[in-house]
Amino acid sequence: MNFVSNAIIEHISFDRNAGLVTISYNNCPNCRNQNHQIVLIVNNNTVILNEVGVQISFRELTIGMMINAVFSSAMTRSIPPQAQAFQIQVISRIPSYETTTGRIIQIDSQNQAVTTMSDFTPSSVIRFNLSPDTVILNQRGRAIPFSRLMPGLRVRIQHASFMTASIPPQTTAFVIQML
Repeated sequence: MNFVSNAIIEHISFDRNAGLVTISYNNCPNCRNQNHQIVLIVNNNTVILNEVGVQISFRELTIGMMINAVFSSAMTRSIPPQAQAFQIQVISRIPSYETTTGRIIQIDSQNQAVTTMSDFTPSSVIRFNLSPDTVILNQRGRAIPFSRLMPGLRVRIQHASFMTASIPPQTTAFVIQML
C-alpha cells in the first residue's frame, strides 16, 4: 500500500465503471514514480471522505482539491501510472491559483498541453496541462477552441499554485487568455 499526502487533483474522468482521478504530489515515500503524478482508479470499494471524515460521493471531487490518498502499490507502467485507490480524504476544497504571462513556445495537441516562456531564459519555461474544464479565451474574453492557440501568441494563464519538480515544471491551467 502507498500513501500520498497533500496531493492536488489535476483531472477527473470516467472509464467504464470506474472514476479516474489524476493527482500531482510531492510526498510519497514508497512511490517509484519520477514525475510525481498518478491516476487513481476509483470504484465502489473506494472510501472517499470530506475534510471532517464524512463519506462523500465521487462526484463531489473537483479539480484543484488537496487530498490525502491510500492506494495500491501495484501500478501500471503507463505514464502517468495507474493504481487502485482504497481511500481518498479531502484536505482542502479551495482551489488556489497563480497567474503567469508569457509566449507560447510549444503546443502539444495530442496531450492537450501548452508550453510557455515568460522571458527569454530557459528557467521561465512552464508546461501547462489542460483539462476539459480549462477555459480558453480570445483577446475580447470570448471562449475559443484549443486549436486556435499557436506558438508565438502572448497569453495570460491562471493555473494551479503547485508545480511538478520536472524540467520544465508542469501544472494545470484553469484559464488561458490571449493578449
